[in-house]
Amino acid sequence: MIQYLVRFAKRLAVLLPALGIAAVSVLNIYPFLNKGVNGVVAFLATYVLAAYILIPAASRLVQAFIRQPGHLPVYSVTPDGYASDPLNIGIIGTHNELIYAMRRAGWEVADDHILSNMWKEVVCTILRVPYPAAPMSNLYLFGRKQDIGFEIRSADKQWHRHHVRFWATTYNKSNGQLKPKSIHWFPRKEQQLHRDQKLLWLGAASKDIGLALIKHNAQLTHMIHPDTDAERDLIVEQLQIEGAELTADLTIMEPYKLVNRAWSGYLQTDGRLKVVSLPDSSTQKKKS
Repeated sequence: MIQYLVRFAKRLAVLLPALGIAAVSVLNIYPFLNKGVNGVVAFLATYVLAAYILIPAASRLVQAFIRQPGHLPVYSVTPDGYASDPLNIGIIGTHNELIYAMRRAGWEVADDHILSNMWKEVVCTILRVPYPAAPMSNLYLFGRKQDIGFEIRSADKQWHRHHVRFWATTYNKSNGQLKPKSIHWFPRKEQQLHRDQKLLWLGAASKDIGLALIKHNAQLTHMIHPDTDAERDLIVEQLQIEGAELTADLTIMEPYKLVNRAWSGYLQTDGRLKVVSLPDSSTQKKKS
């Protein structure tokens, strides 16, 4: 009961400020700027600005600079701070080795989540034209959006897709073993310094199975299949076929069910993080 009250309070913490900002704008700001602006249009425009941009940005700043956790996260979060896809896979390799291995396994690098690509996705959806590299929405770990994302169309339904987001980290092994506390985060601006280094790419793998409404602001979002473990295991198996080796199988949390922000949406996981090591670039190219 308590967790539902907490979740409800979090939703109100986004909805009420957005409505308040919209109301203040309609009453005070828009008339000052342009008395000819329709009140309903002004309210909706300001609400979208507050709920989709201002409040999510403020939430990310709080998580990045004030509430920085000192442990390996269990799941990624949405731009407005809500729990999302569980952290469930890790891949050890350089940036180029990661891209090469995933492409060998049939995955596409997702296009950047920018307006032109989002518009292209809308047009392709309306015309029912495949867009294999469609942009993914941004998810965050420690206030940082994914560094790279991959996707592949589902074999059972054309408009379903498997996708995985990765965040770059450095790591060391304690007594020859990889452990959660041996994984280290570094600022995005330092990534160029590590570009040719073997990194641990922490990932959140899931399967997109359609659209749903977000509970607290009625925004459209993707509906995710509850079984995220199957998505992790799919990638591990594909990469093992390409020569990757299972390096670690870490338990970062007990099995849990996560009710997310989409209506009727939830995710479940066994709480395990499987880590595979990619072969060196030279080995990969010899196999190809």
